[in-house]
Amino acid sequence: VLLADEINRAPPKTQSALLEAMQERSVTFAGQTHTLPRPFFVLATQNPIEQAGTYPLPEAQLDRFLLRIDVVYPTEDEEVLMVSRTTHAGLSDAEPVMDVETLLRLQQLVRDIEIGDHLVRYATRLVRATRPSETTVEAVKKHIGWGAGPRAGQALVLASKARALMQGRLAVTRDDIGAMLLPVLAHRVLRNFEAEADGIAIADVLQALRNDIKVP
Repeated sequence: VLLADEINRAPPKTQSALLEAMQERSVTFAGQTHTLPRPFFVLATQNPIEQAGTYPLPEAQLDRFLLRIDVVYPTEDEEVLMVSRTTHAGLSDAEPVMDVETLLRLQQLVRDIEIGDHLVRYATRLVRATRPSETTVEAVKKHIGWGAGPRAGQALVLASKARALMQGRLAVTRDDIGAMLLPVLAHRVLRNFEAEADGIAIADVLQALRNDIKVP
C-alpha cells in the first residue's frame, strides 16, 4: 500500500514515476525495469487549501485513480472517539483482517460478478454523456469543459461489481452504477470557467446527467 500524502506537492518527475507504477505495475530506474509485487495499491490525498507551490496532476494521471472520495469533517461523536483513542497511552496495534491470497482472490472474484448487457450500455451512455460535444444533457453542455474517456466506463463497471460483491450479491444492479457514478467520475470530468464562477459542483452536474440518462 503506497500512500502519497498531498500528491499535488510532489514535483512532476515524481508524479510521472507514480503514473508508471500505477499503470504498468513496474518501476524503471537506471534503465532497468522492476516489476512491483501483488497486490499493489495506491492512495493519494490532496488538500483543498494552501494551493501555493503545488503541481496539479495531469488529467492522464488523474484517470489512473479508480475513485475520488471527498473526506468531510467527522461528526461530533466520531471526533470525540478519534480524540479519545489517540490521546492515551497503550494504543492498540493494527490487526490483519485477511491474507494476501484472500485479497487477490477477491480482486479476481470482482471480475466474475455478472452484469447485464443493458447495464454495460447504461454505464457507457453515462460516461459518453459527460462529453460536451456529444451529450444531450443541458447541464453538461453548459458547465463541463472536458468529459470522461473510455477508461471511466471500465472503472464504473468494475466499481459497481465491487459494490455488488461487498453487499453479498453476484450481479450488478442499476443502483450500484448510480452509487458509484460520482466517485468514479468526479476527477475525470472537468468543469468549465462558467461553472467554477457560478459555484456549480461536479456532483450537481452528474445528478442532472443521472436524471436524464435512462437504462436501455
